[in-house]
Amino acid sequence: MSAPARARWRRQLLQLTALASSLSALAALLDPDRVAAVMGLFLVGVNGYSQFYAIYVGTRLATAALALLAATPGQPSILGALTALFLLAQPAARLLVATVIGLPHGPLLWLSVLETAVGLALLALRPAPVKMT
Repeated sequence: MSAPARARWRRQLLQLTALASSLSALAALLDPDRVAAVMGLFLVGVNGYSQFYAIYVGTRLATAALALLAATPGQPSILGALTALFLLAQPAARLLVATVIGLPHGPLLWLSVLETAVGLALLALRPAPVKMT
């Protein structure tokens, strides 16, 4: 695949990641109890809601902002790699804990698969390193 095609695919995938992360944050903001239930969580008290908003709104919005910034032409490619690492950290942690309690199931399993696929695709679409001569 040519470098311009890779850059175009990468930019589109980063924009899609920003959109999905933003929509996910919006859903969590508007209906935290429903989103928490899908994730297998039960929110209790101020601390429970505070932690939920920190993770499912704050982190998702930060990921969206990072992806959007990385999709902007002229930005360093490391921003796309950092976006990929943000996406891959979640399924990696789920896989780590799966050795003790098992794999997630239902929507959370599919989310993990999607996060892994997008994260790996972003890493695969990184620009080739510049050769110094």
